[in-house]
Parts: sequence; C-alpha cells; structure tokens
Amino acid sequence: MTRLFLDANVLFTAAHNPNGKAALVLELAGQGHWRVVTSTYAAEEARRNVARKFPGCLERLEQLLADIETLGSGRGGTCPLPLRDKDRPIFEAALRAGVTHLLTGDIRDFGPFMNAAERSNGVLIQTVAAFLKDRSGGDDPGH
Repeated sequence: MTRLFLDANVLFTAAHNPNGKAALVLELAGQGHWRVVTSTYAAEEARRNVARKFPGCLERLEQLLADIETLGSGRGGTCPLPLRDKDRPIFEAALRAGVTHLLTGDIRDFGPFMNAAERSNGVLIQTVAAFLKDRSGGDDPGH
C-alpha cells in the first residue's frame, strides 16, 4: 500500500486550507486510499507555524494530527542526502518509516531529488499537486 510521509508544510497547508489539495490527501487517506505518517519534528514545526500565522486553525491541525501516525524524530545525522540541517531529520524519518512517498512543498531544498526515487533512496519526493496528478492520470482527484 502507498505510504506517505507528510512534511510540516503539508500539515500546515491542510490545517489552514481545508478545501485544498493537502487536505484532500488526508481525506482520501481516511477513505483508505493510502496511509499517512509524519514525525514529531514535522508536527512541531507545523504547530509553530500555524500558531504564528493562523492561530484559529490550531484546533484543526490537532484534529488532523490525531488521525496521522506520528513517529519519533532523529537529529538528521544518518540522512543519506545532502540536505540542509533543518531538512535532514525529515528525510531521515521518512526513510525510517519505510514510506513510498515524501510529500513536501519545499521545492528549494528537496527540488533536486523530486520525482526521482533513484536519487532519494527509493522514496519518491513530490509536491502534493504532483502526487495527486500522478494518482489521477492528470484529472482532478476526488471530484
């Protein structure tokens, strides 16, 4: 089964935009289309950013996180990709979780490894939009 790791920016987006693509990924996970996981590191980053930018959405974020398997986070010391220090624990946690995909909006840092699982230890790193497009054959999924 497809197993997705959600980066903090995906969690953030799902919390403050309940009609967006990130929220759709979680909705479809709830329907059994795939499983989702994140890490305590990503969850805490999402909480900080939601609290700072959209404090009224904290409750929604907590509701979303309640339905997501949350794994412990490492320090990034065993990350095999040359990522910035802030991103190393994310990729490291995704690898430990045995996911098929890492969904992130961080194109700047993860961009060189996106859509190329052969360059990222077998994990397909994608944006939410690219993941949904691949799953739907280019159509709008869920509609």
